[in-house]
Amino acid sequence: MNNQAQVNVSWFRHSSPYINAHRGKTFVLMLGGEALEHSNFANIIHDISLLNSLGVRLVLVYGTRPQIEARLQERGLPSRMYQHQRITDEATLNCVKEAVGLARIDIEAQLSLGLANSPMFNAQIRVVGGNVVTARPLGVRDGQDMCYTGEVRRVDANAINRLLAEGNIVVLSNLGYSPTGEVFNLSVEDVATRTATALKADKLIAFGDEPGVVNKDGEVINELLAAKAERLVKQHLASLGEHEPISQLARILKALVDACRGGVKRTHLISYQTDGALLTELFSREGSGTMVIQESYEQMRQATIEDVGGLIELLRPMEEAGILVRRSRELLEAEIERFTVVDRDGTIIGCMALYPFPDEGCAELACVAVHSEYRGDDRGLQMLEHIERRAREMGLRELFVLTTRTAHWFVENGFVLSPLTRLPAKKKELYNYQRNSKVFFKTL
Repeated sequence: MNNQAQVNVSWFRHSSPYINAHRGKTFVLMLGGEALEHSNFANIIHDISLLNSLGVRLVLVYGTRPQIEARLQERGLPSRMYQHQRITDEATLNCVKEAVGLARIDIEAQLSLGLANSPMFNAQIRVVGGNVVTARPLGVRDGQDMCYTGEVRRVDANAINRLLAEGNIVVLSNLGYSPTGEVFNLSVEDVATRTATALKADKLIAFGDEPGVVNKDGEVINELLAAKAERLVKQHLASLGEHEPISQLARILKALVDACRGGVKRTHLISYQTDGALLTELFSREGSGTMVIQESYEQMRQATIEDVGGLIELLRPMEEAGILVRRSRELLEAEIERFTVVDRDGTIIGCMALYPFPDEGCAELACVAVHSEYRGDDRGLQMLEHIERRAREMGLRELFVLTTRTAHWFVENGFVLSPLTRLPAKKKELYNYQRNSKVFFKTL
């Protein structure tokens, strides 16, 4: 087997937990008109087809902003905006209808592809839609008639769920319909957000031109709390002039925040320009973009017996390297209540154990480990602070640790090199002179 084949096999094996986790779940995918026109859109369609074949229930919501603009220019019609929203008069509405209709035909055509030499061979995807989004007019805003620009009034979740239950991909546009028979131009973000919340979707995934939200060093932030994302949007809006358009990133972040507030547990921003961004985001631990969530999906908690397998996987590389003393499954099971773990989406990525010696007023800090892919983000320090709080609550005055490789980290965090004679008597009796670990104490 060549190296590339080995990489493929390894990736597929590691993706299997995510395949199982996503099967039967409902995902709403939001694609703006820019994504539909990009050369990578064919690859996105292939990935959507793959998700469908893996049993994911999919709703695809698409927008047509650039396509509408192009038609307005072709006809010499003005593009009028008010409060960052398009004013949709009757002539503009005709352009909207044309753009939406042609885009839908193209989407359906690509989802129908089934050539023997294509990734969608034998996929046999069924695409459905309908008048499931009820809309109402925005009306007159500060004296400005918004005409046929509207907002979502209701999404028929029952009808969509019936269509999804039959294995269809539901495709919705930025058009909505009123009980009076009128058609309204909606924002794709409004449709996607309201659809995701109405369906109680497991995910809302938005495709933007950026790979995600980046920090000051230009690095993609993997996880962003909704409150922080909301602050970023407000800062952007405050910086705009009266007639300046809202950036695509701000529009998407607002939609993701609104979905979080509406009960969607996980929302994602990924790039429509990056081949495989959707699959990487869904089937790898770190993903490819930014996840916006109401609360962090990484938690620090007391270990349970169900965590033993995860602890073994976490500790094995460090035990084999001689950094940690080897612990058997039986010992871990017997001492599991001593452990605090960092759980990231069901995977144990960090741990520490606390062994109190109440008569001496101290406790041993042991088995300190952070997964190699998650070092450098202060998780070790966060665990240490958590353990220190526990020790104080137990009335203990000191922590001590025995280490051979990571002395510098403990010194940086307040531990002081100490003689063996300071160890509690029972610990002194078990000291391994062959291992020759150094002893460090910290006063709480």
